[in-house]
Amino acid sequence: MRQEPEPVTGTDWATRVGGWTRAKLADPPWGSGIGLARTVLALATMGTLLATPPAALMSPLVGGIKPPVCTGITAASIWCRLPQGHFELARWLSIVILALVASGWRPRLTAIPHWWIAWSLFASASITDGGDQATAVLTLLLVPVALSDPRRWHWTAADPETGGMLARLLACTAMIVIKVQVAGLYLDAGLAKLGVMDWANGTAMFYWFRSVLFGPPPWLTSVTGAVTGSAIGVASITWGSVALEVVLGIALLLPARMRLYLLAAGLCFHDAIALTMGLISFDGAMTGALLLYLLPLGYQIPPVSKWRKLRLVRAIGTNLATRPPARQRPREPVLSPQAIGQLHPGSEA
Repeated sequence: MRQEPEPVTGTDWATRVGGWTRAKLADPPWGSGIGLARTVLALATMGTLLATPPAALMSPLVGGIKPPVCTGITAASIWCRLPQGHFELARWLSIVILALVASGWRPRLTAIPHWWIAWSLFASASITDGGDQATAVLTLLLVPVALSDPRRWHWTAADPETGGMLARLLACTAMIVIKVQVAGLYLDAGLAKLGVMDWANGTAMFYWFRSVLFGPPPWLTSVTGAVTGSAIGVASITWGSVALEVVLGIALLLPARMRLYLLAAGLCFHDAIALTMGLISFDGAMTGALLLYLLPLGYQIPPVSKWRKLRLVRAIGTNLATRPPARQRPREPVLSPQAIGQLHPGSEA
């Protein structure tokens, strides 16, 4: 006679959830994948500060207002905390802090300064883009991850025994929030384009590639002009961009192997935007976002010696360097039956 399953009580559910959580936290969530993302985000902001003088960053606003506007919460910006007019000092102090973050030294000590510098640029500068906003948000969400990181350098693998359960739970929770945030960013970007006529009818990239502000460089106009000059070409890159953003938005629902392919596609996508539209800092910001979004928790980038293309070359080189030539190798001694008998009595029979 078939027995009905016993109802699951609240205690049983708590036990199952606790067991699932402990299994997920068995391995430390900190890896060089997170470190690479932090480095890329820092380099993107640092590139903006190196390439753009403060006079351009703090261009006058409408009505003659001169940034930074140091009222309310924006008064905490580094551009406001230093004496008025010391923009070069704020700029180079920011660059030094970002270089320290990019090096990977002591994530615990550089987490809050990294967010402060990224947020200060977004809050105070009059010329920003979506990449600066994304970096400010991501560095804020990375603060719990970095503060709980026990490593000295964010390039090294975390010791399996380091980091308590609470620290791991805090880091994993923050990383889940980051992944959901980036997923929402891509899904919203893709679906919102469908409500714009030029994106819906497949002609948007025709106008973007002919924009005075965001058009491609002169040496690339012949290529972009030829692609967007045909109906198939312009529709392919317009609708293809929308489709890729939507698929990236639902990547968390896809198998892990497919996420790695999407990571490669997303990186190439933003590199192409940087190449054709000049949005280099935006490319860096979204590259960091994709690494945080699509790499598994605790992912450790393999060293060069483990790369498939170099491993064979390295193995062959080591073998050839250490193995003596065939004619110099000692020949194995040939034992007579009497010698074999002395080593193993009775074997000569």
